[in-house]
Amino acid sequence: MVVLSASILSNRGSKPLVSRQFVEMNRLRVEGLLAAFPKLMGHSKQHTFVETDAVRYVYQPLENNMFLLLITTKGSNIVEDLGTLRLLAKVVPDVTGSVSEHAINEHAFEIIFAFDEVLTTGGYKEDISPSTIRTNLEMHSHEEEMALMLKESKEAAAREQMQAQAKVIKDRQMAALRDNLMSGGTGAAKPQMGMVGFGGGGPPAHGGGFDMFAQGGMGGGGGGGQQGAPGGYNAQSDNPYANLGKSNVPEPEAPKVLAKGMKLGGVGGTKKKDSLMAGMLAEDNLGPGAGSAADPFGLGLGAAAAAAAPAAPSAPATILVEEKVLVQMSREGEVKSSEVKGTITYTANTDAGTMANVVVNKSAYSAKCGAGWSFATHPKVDKKAYEKNGVLSLKGGKPYPINRPVGILRWNYSGEDSAPFTVNCWPEDEGTGSMTVNMEFELQRADAVITDVNILFPLGTTNQPGIESIDGQYKHDPNTGMMCWHHDVIDANNSTGSLEFSISGNDVDVFFPVQIAFTSQSLMCPIEITSLTNTSSGAGIPNNMTVRVVPEMYQCV
Repeated sequence: MVVLSASILSNRGSKPLVSRQFVEMNRLRVEGLLAAFPKLMGHSKQHTFVETDAVRYVYQPLENNMFLLLITTKGSNIVEDLGTLRLLAKVVPDVTGSVSEHAINEHAFEIIFAFDEVLTTGGYKEDISPSTIRTNLEMHSHEEEMALMLKESKEAAAREQMQAQAKVIKDRQMAALRDNLMSGGTGAAKPQMGMVGFGGGGPPAHGGGFDMFAQGGMGGGGGGGQQGAPGGYNAQSDNPYANLGKSNVPEPEAPKVLAKGMKLGGVGGTKKKDSLMAGMLAEDNLGPGAGSAADPFGLGLGAAAAAAAPAAPSAPATILVEEKVLVQMSREGEVKSSEVKGTITYTANTDAGTMANVVVNKSAYSAKCGAGWSFATHPKVDKKAYEKNGVLSLKGGKPYPINRPVGILRWNYSGEDSAPFTVNCWPEDEGTGSMTVNMEFELQRADAVITDVNILFPLGTTNQPGIESIDGQYKHDPNTGMMCWHHDVIDANNSTGSLEFSISGNDVDVFFPVQIAFTSQSLMCPIEITSLTNTSSGAGIPNNMTVRVVPEMYQCV
């Protein structure tokens, strides 16, 4: 037998879908033979073959008005041709899953490979079964599996060794840093380039760059932070944020004075003590260089604050209503954990502010704050007066201490809706040595007004990112490989924003964790200070009140 061509046709044989030739034939002849088939077939259903002067058509109807067609020579054994036709009719649905035009088009190459397993070049049938055809098409290779398993084991061993070496290096660096701090040293910082102007890439700026971890806490308004280790990018610590904001201006060296004998209580001892106290204040984020709430990253992107000594209180009392937000999100922007911790802190600045009743709208916020909220007063606060009238005053009519802050009321809430806005980050490896990163923020609480938003993340390289599109502004530190995405305001009128940029590399995990800082006065708890009065006379007490929201930990991991 000699099979010239095997084809699958639809639309009652008038539309060829797949055709495989096993002898040398030009395209025009194949198209002519296939076009003649529906005319020769007619309407007869008693035969499965049609002959012409040159060839024989052997066919079998399939589902959905489709036909499986073999074109053979007239001298071919028709019994063997029918056997070949039946075998191909079993193979086609086995390969495609269903006999439909869409399935045939989707698996066209698999069908051609299956036809090649049944018929050899020249049109002769192979002695083969459907199960053997299926095995050959799967191209299962035991040697390939063994090679892949060996490769995976080597990669796993190399990964474990890399992690062990990284841990050893990190422990060595931390030990060196501890020794340096214990000996009173400051460590030598490499000269770094600051970031001048939006977009980065500017000339060096004295004292510029990211000062967040170099000077203190992540959150604005005094959240405790981690002091940055000295050194350049990835040189001293595995923490990508540990070396931000190092100034490239060397500190002036103190003049060396030769001591002429031992002095008790001399000037030198006082200076040493003052220096030690200043270092402790800076480490606890309490010194004059600590990051402010308006610009916790030290970027110069938010409102500039005058670096002056705090002025004396101008009112008899000071009230601070503060909420600290702790949020951890996934890379897709899903809130994994979220918590709000609120405090009302009262400070009596003078004797006129010691005898005070702080009145809050207890009935209003108790009605709105349902399950998940918890409120607690200070043990020295008269709880009965608070529960009955929302009055916060000390038990027994005792006065507040002067110049000492007292936390008189605390509240706590854990829920996904406590995150004022979410951030997602989608890095994609282009496969060409570069990555495309899409970031987006979305406001979750329509009543919230968030200002000076700074979204900080590592790039994994010191190369300049290529900004495709951006809402807001950005800065890039070419030395540390850090980038900050800044927004002045996020509110109901500016509830979403996006950033798209490209950067060299192929590690999509290098951009995490994404750290976020902001300032806001939009409390999650609808609490308000309705009045501040004297406990004896009932007269109002002038006061300075501050309401703020502090991101104690706000990150995307």
